Amino acid sequence: MNPPGILLDTGPLVALLSADDAAHARAQHLFSECVPPFRCCEAVVAESCFLMRKVHGAGPAEVLALARKGVYEISLSLDEHWATIEALLRKYADQPISVADACLIRAAEIYQEPRILTFDDDFNVYRWARTTKFQML
Repeated sequence: MNPPGILLDTGPLVALLSADDAAHARAQHLFSECVPPFRCCEAVVAESCFLMRKVHGAGPAEVLALARKGVYEISLSLDEHWATIEALLRKYADQPISVADACLIRAAEIYQEPRILTFDDDFNVYRWARTTKFQML
């Protein structure tokens, strides 16, 4: 069982909530092996709400309900990290990095947390604290 504090990306969150998602069973299994709360950012929540709206009308509310239930928490606010997030976006401009990805890299630095629940292979390329690799679950 993985202890609390794992970083949470958009893909697994959407897959968990969408029974039709090809990675739904994988997401269920991964979430069951982790103790909440996960750590994420507003950008992950916004991306998840946008994608879940395409699944069904109540999808965005389901994303927020998981936070209310304590599954994840917002542990990084962009407002406090503009310059660092901008620098990460520039550093990885040759990768398909999103604001959510950059925020998760920054959260890893702040919380010294290498574990991330993601389906995004770019986290094999990204480094936090300049040289530290992510441990993808």
